[in-house]
Amino acid sequence: MVFWIFGYGSLVWNPGFEYDEKLIGYIKDYRRVFDLACIDHRGTPEKPARTCTLDESKGSICWGAAYCVRGGPEKEKEAMEYLERRECEYDSKTLVDFFTEEDSLHPALTEVIVFTSTPDKVNNKYYLGPAPLEEMARQIATASGPCGNNQEYIFKMEKALHDISHEDDYIIELANEVRKVLGITESVPKEKKLLSPSQIPLKSHISPVKILPLPEAIAAVAADS
Repeated sequence: MVFWIFGYGSLVWNPGFEYDEKLIGYIKDYRRVFDLACIDHRGTPEKPARTCTLDESKGSICWGAAYCVRGGPEKEKEAMEYLERRECEYDSKTLVDFFTEEDSLHPALTEVIVFTSTPDKVNNKYYLGPAPLEEMARQIATASGPCGNNQEYIFKMEKALHDISHEDDYIIELANEVRKVLGITESVPKEKKLLSPSQIPLKSHISPVKILPLPEAIAAVAADS
């Protein structure tokens, strides 16, 4: 078995497992939201952190990184066991198509695994659901756990998306609200909204501009001025 895993949260900047190939790209009809509780990494059962999960959203795209694991059953089993321990708050594995910037119509990969969370507070104890931006920001600003604090997670998420050149307006807005709670005056301006798959430019067809020589008389006047 060779498998690909799509990372859209901390896996973007910290996969934590041995992989053989990495691609930057996106999945369609999902958007990143901070609706999932974390009680063992950056939060506690008494004071859970908020971390990323995916929300089905027709027409949306979610950028991230896809990792390939190959090299034999033992290596693949080791990687999956690590991911299942790390992503224990996610109760589902979904298979998705993965696209790259080169082609928005045909997936570069199919049946890519992504960890998702059932949006159901009754049957999923980790699902917090949406909340007002200010409320989420206060929770993120004050939660911490064995692996660090929640504010570090949102700021690293923001930077990771900047580093792959695909900022997420939602993440920037939430991170800036966390800065307000923390009293950090410097904020990151919201970037242009991400393009929908149909708007993603492919290779440019614009021909390079040719610089033509000036007529001899004009060139002489320019040289004398």
